Amino acid sequence: MRKAMRISPADRTRRGRRGFTLIELMVVIVILGILAGLIIPRIMGRPDEARQAKARIMIEGIETALKLYRLDNGFYPTTDQGLRALVEAPTLPPIPRNWREGGYLEKGKVPKDPWGNDFVYLCPGTQGEFDLISYGADGQPGGEGKNKDITNWAQD
Repeated sequence: MRKAMRISPADRTRRGRRGFTLIELMVVIVILGILAGLIIPRIMGRPDEARQAKARIMIEGIETALKLYRLDNGFYPTTDQGLRALVEAPTLPPIPRNWREGGYLEKGKVPKDPWGNDFVYLCPGTQGEFDLISYGADGQPGGEGKNKDITNWAQD
């Protein structure tokens, strides 16, 4: 009869700690490289989409402030008064009689668009009672992609 070899627990753990071969490591590195090549370009395009979404949200906030201004005073600020009328009582006519103390925008200042440019405000507007526009990344009218204009009348 053959006697069974007895393997100690220490021998078992030593055998289980062999590690990876060079080929296994190379396969993992190649797979990670392929995944990075597919994912990184998608991630890199996201900041522009996020800025455009933020511009839309900011325009909605300014629209709300303009509507409150109109509720209090019966009219929107003129183009000459601009969005500044939402944080400081206008001195140009028409002078609002019920301008809200503290203004209509948080933090007491007119925000800039996500690219650091001023929003364009026209009243009366060409598309409605007033127009609010961010000219996108290039700061110029028109454009596509990241340079696309964000407005209060177009819902893309």
